[in-house]
Amino acid sequence: MTPKRIAEILRQGNPDDRLTIQGWVRTKRELKGFSFMEVNDGSCLASLQVVLDREMPQYEQVLKSLNTGASVEVEGVLVASPAKGQRVELKAEKVVVYGEADENYPLQKKRHSFEFLRTIAHWRSRTNTLGAVFRVRNACSAAVHEFFQQRGFLWVHTPIITGNDCEGAGELLAVTSLDLQNVPRTKEQAVDYSQDFFGKPAYLTVSGQLEAEVMAMAFGNVYTFGPTFRAENSNTSRHLAEFWMIEPEMAFCDLEGNMDLAEQFLQFVFKSVLEKCPEDMEFFNKRINDTVLATADNIINNQFERVTYTEAIALLEKAPDKFEFPVEWGLDLQSEHERYLAEKLFKKPVIVTDYPLEIKAFYMRVGDDGKTVRAMDVLAPNIGEIIGGSQREERLDILENRMQSHGINPEELWWYLDLRRFGSVPHAGFGLGFERLVQFMTGMGNIRDVIPFPRAPLSLDF
Repeated sequence: MTPKRIAEILRQGNPDDRLTIQGWVRTKRELKGFSFMEVNDGSCLASLQVVLDREMPQYEQVLKSLNTGASVEVEGVLVASPAKGQRVELKAEKVVVYGEADENYPLQKKRHSFEFLRTIAHWRSRTNTLGAVFRVRNACSAAVHEFFQQRGFLWVHTPIITGNDCEGAGELLAVTSLDLQNVPRTKEQAVDYSQDFFGKPAYLTVSGQLEAEVMAMAFGNVYTFGPTFRAENSNTSRHLAEFWMIEPEMAFCDLEGNMDLAEQFLQFVFKSVLEKCPEDMEFFNKRINDTVLATADNIINNQFERVTYTEAIALLEKAPDKFEFPVEWGLDLQSEHERYLAEKLFKKPVIVTDYPLEIKAFYMRVGDDGKTVRAMDVLAPNIGEIIGGSQREERLDILENRMQSHGINPEELWWYLDLRRFGSVPHAGFGLGFERLVQFMTGMGNIRDVIPFPRAPLSLDF
């Protein structure tokens, strides 16, 4: 008999259905004439209650093996459940124990801190909270692809290994085949990269944007969805060394079109996840953060506010709140400023545009005033910046000047400049850290708890 998933059984199963389930024992309770066990297979938050009658073959022997964590296959018949909160339960006719678990199983029936669970990341996906996180993460991933595919975007795979630093921050993880115990040197005692695998310095990518622009110049609208890396030595609840990025790029698109797409994207993904994972989202709202559902409603049902950076600075200068960081035209907005705008002033998502060119990346289009760039940041309540993007600089001469002012050698990005030499068009795009989106959606306090195996400074155990 083909095993059925518990989520399907709880949704569609009826008394007298004969079926098989496979999963892991959550709890066991022995009574005089029979016993109960809860079996979970990861398909949903809820477990299925299994009733084991003393008349079942090998009852005593099987019961001894049904400790928390054991893996089982159960054949039986669904019956109406007299217990509160469950519609059906499975009356077992046969139980096969695939793998026993003794008292050393680390996930006994008690509350475990998220800090402890990170030390046993190979087990934590069996917990209620992390199981819900990864189901939402899956639904969120599916929604990302559904959104772009419905709109005719091409999914492109940009390089993980790169020779350039797109963001210019210098926080790069190096990739090398050199023997680090015997590094070859030039006459000047510099590292001789001519003997390395690529013949030049190589790094793990911080962004697929530049290569996505290449593809957009052939296909119109494209998006990336893949791993990116930062060597930022930070142990905060907001940083990872390895994370996933979503980066659409659109040819023949300006900043207005970019903002429209970002707003539609967030609303689509939130709505889709609420529809596909209602039980998990209710769990987060009840157990993790009681604003989760209100935040989702705020995203889905509000038109995002749009203000320029100059207008935002003026509003912040008038704010009754006292900020830790100064508010001044020319300085970047800090998290406290972003959250004030989204949470207290507008009480909904805000898109801030037209930042000073000195604080933004070289590839952003210079505005007509010569002082700002056509950049945008989407700020959301409870988290601050969730999306960053811009209209890209399509004019060759201005882009070359911007690269020089940022200390970037134009010869190293000759291919990127070629895009402006042959058939250049206005184009725009944005980047969204996928883990930040999942963290925002679930209300989880630490970004390391929304990715199965977090990578951070001094953390590479799994």
